[in-house]
Amino acid sequence: MHYDYLIVGSGLFGAVFAYEMTKRGRKVLVIDKRDHIAGNIYTEEVLGIQVHKYGAHIFHTSNEKIWNYVNQFASFNHYVNSPVAKYHDELYNLPFNMNTFSKMWGITTPEQAKEKIAEQIAMLDIKEPQNLEEQALSLVGRDVYEKLVKGYTEKQWGRDCRELPAFIIRRLPLRFIYDNNYFNDTYQGIPIGGYTAMIEKMLAGIEVKTGISYQEYIQSPTVGDNDRILDRQGNSFSKVIYTGMIDEYFDYRLGHLEYRSLRFEQEEISGCDNYQGNAVMNYTDRETPYTRVIEHKHFEFGKQPDTVITREYPLEWKPGEEPYYPVNNEKNNALSARYQKLAGAETKVLFGGRLGSYQYYDMDKVIEAALCAVETCMAE
Repeated sequence: MHYDYLIVGSGLFGAVFAYEMTKRGRKVLVIDKRDHIAGNIYTEEVLGIQVHKYGAHIFHTSNEKIWNYVNQFASFNHYVNSPVAKYHDELYNLPFNMNTFSKMWGITTPEQAKEKIAEQIAMLDIKEPQNLEEQALSLVGRDVYEKLVKGYTEKQWGRDCRELPAFIIRRLPLRFIYDNNYFNDTYQGIPIGGYTAMIEKMLAGIEVKTGISYQEYIQSPTVGDNDRILDRQGNSFSKVIYTGMIDEYFDYRLGHLEYRSLRFEQEEISGCDNYQGNAVMNYTDRETPYTRVIEHKHFEFGKQPDTVITREYPLEWKPGEEPYYPVNNEKNNALSARYQKLAGAETKVLFGGRLGSYQYYDMDKVIEAALCAVETCMAE
């Protein structure tokens, strides 16, 4: 059988591309190495609660076109992301705003907060930050840095802040208003019934194979007869949309790109209807081994008698583990650029998504990129 597109990955990029091309009359096949669809936004029901299996995903955008687009496939609730930071026995609102500063210093006005931060920055007298610690201190002062930045960042990156380059933190937004809304975007929410149901609607009527990687599925990375790519069953494809790791596609011929990974520890708690009172609790001290605890029911304002929580542990990525965050430092960006040059020479393969482009994308930007890729392919 011949397909116009083999789409590698059933996450947001792959699902949007598959939906749009099918709508245009193209024949597509979607494969995924996991045993389920939806990629990292996969949700599954546990104790009547939609659990975000690969970390919390809150949809937010200021692009009305993208907001209207996703609402074709799901009804979104009015969840607003307002995480809480726990530093030992102290609780602080995020992002850094007047509620944070009032709790930290006992002040009440924006002027007092600005004076306190400016005083701490002036005392440090950092002219040219040489590392992440100095960069953060020069932006927010010692108190905010020590309690809310240092420990969390060191756990995320697996190394001391003084060993991390300054450019990782270009800015740390400070809001001198009493507002705990983490995102500034016009539209925000969680799809009612979970993200998996949203992706299922995108892929309705489309052939999908799970539990198989591109490397296992394809006959050869080279183009077969009649300028088509062949799988091991003799099916052919005019083009591949590849959303996996770009360095893996090229068999790491230029070396490994670096990623950060995560380990998730899920716990079902029977007889507890409210574990922490908030969907997202960040643990910003260095001693707590996990970075945050997610209580999933709060994403949909759940009233279930039980609850499900997930602790997130950052890990150094190793081949064979799941890559979550690209490490976009100078070394990796230079290597990524070399891989992108190889990708540009591939006439039958288009690379997309977070791993295919080696960039961290919010969900709305992933959708924008997928729609742009559709238009590019249609113009060929």
